[in-house]
Amino acid sequence: MESVSFIQWCLDNLNYWTITLLMTIESSFIPFPSEVVVPPAGYKAAAGELNIFLVLFFSTLGAAFGAIINYVLAYYLGRPIVYKFANSRLGHMCLLDQQKVEKAERYFREHGVISTLIGRLVPAVRQLISIPAGLAKMKFHLFLIYTVIGAGIWNAILAAIGYYLHSFVPQDQLMDKVSEYSSELSLIFIGLAVFVVGFLIYKGLKKK
Repeated sequence: MESVSFIQWCLDNLNYWTITLLMTIESSFIPFPSEVVVPPAGYKAAAGELNIFLVLFFSTLGAAFGAIINYVLAYYLGRPIVYKFANSRLGHMCLLDQQKVEKAERYFREHGVISTLIGRLVPAVRQLISIPAGLAKMKFHLFLIYTVIGAGIWNAILAAIGYYLHSFVPQDQLMDKVSEYSSELSLIFIGLAVFVVGFLIYKGLKKK
C-alpha cells in the first residue's frame, strides 16, 4: 500500500526527477505502464509547467536505467536464477512469470539483436526485452543504443499525445484518451515490426 501511495504521489507531483524515477520502475521488471507517466508530463509541458524536450530526455533516461537493471541482472545471474525468480511469489507479485520471460526470449531469438529496439514498441514485450538481451550476453553498447532509440521513439509519441490532447481534453479525461491512442499505436507498431523483420530476413536470404 505504501508503494502505491508513493507512486501516486509521484504522479501528482510530476517533475523531471519523478519522471526519471517512474520510468526507471516502468522499464525494469516491476510492472508500471509508461502511458500513465509520459502523456501527463507532455500535457503539463503544453500547459507551460514543463519543457517537452526535457520530458523526452528524462523519460528516455529513466527507461534506459530500468532496462540496464534487467540486462545486468540477467547477464550475471543467468537463466536458472532468472526463471526461479519469475516463478517465485515475489516474481508473481511483480506480475512476472515463466511464460512472460519465455515469450520475451522467443521474441529475441526470432528477431535477433534488433528486437531490443523493436521490442520497446511492442506491448507485453517492451518491459522484458532487456532480460533475454542480458541472458544472450548481447554487447552492452549495442543494447544501450537500441534501447535508447526504441524507448525514445515510444516516449516521443506518448509525450506528443499528451501535448496534443491538452488543447481539447480536460485533465480528468486524459488517461481514457491516452489509452485509446496508445492501443491503436501499439497495433501499428506490431505491424511495422513484422514488416521490418520480414524485410531483414528477405535481405539475408537474398545475400545467401
